[in-house]
Amino acid sequence: MNIRKLSARKRIAMVAHDNKKKDLIEWAVFNKTVLARHELFATGTTGALLEDKLDRPVKRLLSGPIGGDQQIGAMIATNEIDVLIFFWDPMEAQPHDSDVKALLRVAIAWNCIVANDRSTADFILTSPLMQAQYEVELPDYSSYLNRKIE
Repeated sequence: MNIRKLSARKRIAMVAHDNKKKDLIEWAVFNKTVLARHELFATGTTGALLEDKLDRPVKRLLSGPIGGDQQIGAMIATNEIDVLIFFWDPMEAQPHDSDVKALLRVAIAWNCIVANDRSTADFILTSPLMQAQYEVELPDYSSYLNRKIE
């Protein structure tokens, strides 16, 4: 069994579709004190808005449609992100829907902590586990990687 130990200081990636940016920023400002204990990452415009409203540094990646979602997915796969807060808009198709699906698939594949709405994000952020070390069981993909392809 592979275990990844998360420190008490989590690495949180925050992403929001255009129609959900306002919600994510309001949520982040409301939780500013708790978020200050963690390292923050965000895609393009969301990162700029968060930096401004939280008055603290946010590691900014590319905009989602031009690779930011995939950057975060890669960081999840390489254990560089502990929590994904992704306020996505289920009512409007995105030009990069395939990237969104890929990001969510990678997050689940690597047992990443994920919130896609404010209620779930509230539960995650207020969990006592958020402020402590935590062990994540990583899936064993060795049989998949070692399979014979004919």
